[in-house]
Amino acid sequence: MINPLLTPSDAPFGAPRFDLIRKEHYLPAFEESIRRAKSEIDAIANNPEPPSFSNTVEALEYAGMDLAQVEGIFFNLLEADSDPQMEEIAEKVSPMLTEFSLYVSLNRKLFDRIREVHASRPQLERDGQRLLDDTFRSFVRSGAALEEQARERFGQIRERLGLLELKFGQQTLAATNAFSLLLTDEADLEGLPEYVREAAREAAREKGEEGWRFSLQAPSYGPFMKFSTRRDLRERMWRAYNSRALDTNGPVIKEIVGLRMEMARLLGYGTYADYALEPRMAKTCATVTRFLDRLLVPSLPVARREMQELSDFANGNGFAETLMPWDLSFWSERMRKDRFDVDEQLLKPFFNLDDTIGAVMGLAGRLYGLSFVERKDIPVYHKDVRVYEVKDEDGGYLALFYADFFPRESKRGGAWMTEFRGQYRQGDTDYRPFISIVTNFTKPAAGKPSLLTHGEVETFLHEFGHSLHGMLSRGRYPSQCGTNVARDFVELPSQIMENWAYEPAWLDTFARHYQTGASLPEEYIQRIVAARNFQAGYAQVRQLQFGLLDMAWHTLAEVPEEDVEPFENQVLAACRTLPVVEGTATSPSFGHIFSGGYSAGYYSYKWAEVLEADAFALFQENGVFDRATAASFRKNILERGSSEDESILYRNFRGHDPQPEALLRKLGIL
Repeated sequence: MINPLLTPSDAPFGAPRFDLIRKEHYLPAFEESIRRAKSEIDAIANNPEPPSFSNTVEALEYAGMDLAQVEGIFFNLLEADSDPQMEEIAEKVSPMLTEFSLYVSLNRKLFDRIREVHASRPQLERDGQRLLDDTFRSFVRSGAALEEQARERFGQIRERLGLLELKFGQQTLAATNAFSLLLTDEADLEGLPEYVREAAREAAREKGEEGWRFSLQAPSYGPFMKFSTRRDLRERMWRAYNSRALDTNGPVIKEIVGLRMEMARLLGYGTYADYALEPRMAKTCATVTRFLDRLLVPSLPVARREMQELSDFANGNGFAETLMPWDLSFWSERMRKDRFDVDEQLLKPFFNLDDTIGAVMGLAGRLYGLSFVERKDIPVYHKDVRVYEVKDEDGGYLALFYADFFPRESKRGGAWMTEFRGQYRQGDTDYRPFISIVTNFTKPAAGKPSLLTHGEVETFLHEFGHSLHGMLSRGRYPSQCGTNVARDFVELPSQIMENWAYEPAWLDTFARHYQTGASLPEEYIQRIVAARNFQAGYAQVRQLQFGLLDMAWHTLAEVPEEDVEPFENQVLAACRTLPVVEGTATSPSFGHIFSGGYSAGYYSYKWAEVLEADAFALFQENGVFDRATAASFRKNILERGSSEDESILYRNFRGHDPQPEALLRKLGIL
């Protein structure tokens, strides 16, 4: 049987043949590509020639590219278009991949060659020197220098963690999909805009039901909490959302935390956070703690004042109860409308998805000279996916860009950027990337196009910023290209793009009413800009709470005896802004830190916000469409990946190190 996952693609640009790939191809493809990769590793480790940078470190960097291709397709589809069969394959594949990873990282012959090259300090170009240092450090951090018994235990931990992290994500998705609210009485829809009702009616139809079906997926959950006047139903939805996987993932969290702790100690680190932070910009727990504190101390009083103002506003409008978490979105929307006269229902018709796509791509053209051509001849993995050829200013091919916008039960919630193949160079060939963004925007319904909230426009820009980081990459080594940068640097290109969502000069280029064609009124734009920092203190503290919770789990010296919920309440007690609700917790569905790669790294969202606040100030000084500033950002940030220390890359662009006060000023907290 010809396996399209292992056969060179004859699609344009070598794009994946999604039209030929079947689920039964995955397991054989993994087995064969792992076999090939092991053969390549053996050839490097057993090379009779003296170890050199070329025959050892560079050779290792390019080993296993077939496996990387299979992983790039399978695991992206596991998130974007999954089903029980895919999950079953993942459970089989996960230990195979962990075993292969250990086959490499605990390979004593291979490590001895790398250590010898590292000790010889060869004269290399800057990216080569960084690759050598990072490779040596990676092997040490992966247990290669441990004695045999400790090395064996390290491998067992890694294998078990791989399964547990996969299980955490699967159980979170299952808990999200397990709940739905079917309403059959139109009176229960009071307060919900027509577009929300239409989407809910369509969701019910897809299930063969009569009525209006609401779920915990963001396009359904968010508007319901914001607009429904039925406080009892809001409470029901909120409790369901915030208790997801509380029972099933609680034990998983404790085992993950315990194993991460043991793994770090085997390597000589005091805590898992000490281990995780070493290769990042922050470097140490003390730096992260100081950073979070510098933001929290001035922000917490502001957040509490905002919540008191919200409570007073609600009380002044006939609400006689204590403000609870399920009241927050509802009364915040009303207060925002009252204070700034910003009505999401009035704004939404002006943000047609198709027009927004053109505007976002047009912004990339205005800043970086890029153009996007939709290609109908390139296979996709789902009928909703669109694919574009990305061209540089000179017309040269840069990348393929896949866009998967709409929710479905086979897709996890949220929004993210990923890649089916990252950019790298080998010999004279520059392998250009296949980049993808996945979102959960409201589907078109009842003859209407997909209409976005302004927040969704901001989300689109965010993920597109990640995409630019991938598409514009000009590196040599795969591990240094695109978004393969320090965790606390990776959000800079994405978060800086969000700023254009508040720039009148950009909004005016595309925001048109989908029925009348009328431009978004200037007064609406002014209100959006004025409302930008509405409840900025609360939003800041909310993100800092996530960062504090993450660090609390990963700076533990031993696994806590108490359950997840009381542990979490204890950690966050000093910075709460709303009442605690028994039977709910964030940790059991906190995929970022327990299954998504942000363990001891959630602070990085705020770290990157500081970077982008300082960086965007340069655009504001020179003009938000200034090509010279954009060219510098492209050259020093977007093209460079991690080919040089990220702190140096940032200074090369901005001319100085950023300070947290840049963000506090931007948010109006200072």
